[in-house]
Amino acid sequence: MEIWINPACSKCRSAISLLDAEGAAYTVRRYLEDVPSEAEIREVLERLGLEPWDITRTQEAVAKELGMKEWARDPASRERWVAALAEHPRLIQRPIITAEDGTAVVARTDEAVRNALGRSQGEGSSTAV
Repeated sequence: MEIWINPACSKCRSAISLLDAEGAAYTVRRYLEDVPSEAEIREVLERLGLEPWDITRTQEAVAKELGMKEWARDPASRERWVAALAEHPRLIQRPIITAEDGTAVVARTDEAVRNALGRSQGEGSSTAV
């Protein structure tokens, strides 16, 4: 299991605390430092079952500068959104947990974190990447 976090984010810290309390084995990815490629973003979107605009933080200053609220949300525009997320990782909703069963969740609530835990197997300690 891997969790994409921004350490400054309270939701991310809360998710990490819950994973630790449950004894979960996971890897931390600080995605602002270890920026995901477009291919990795596409893979996570597939695992989430979402579109890029579904995980975009449109209230961020860069999103406003780019005018993203006005961007089309259709298949023809998908790659434009993915490219923007790769170029500006701060726009990616967080935390995202990729579970061992091939799925992923945007883990902004304790319930979502527990959902990801239920999909993953194994116990152990965390490791930072």
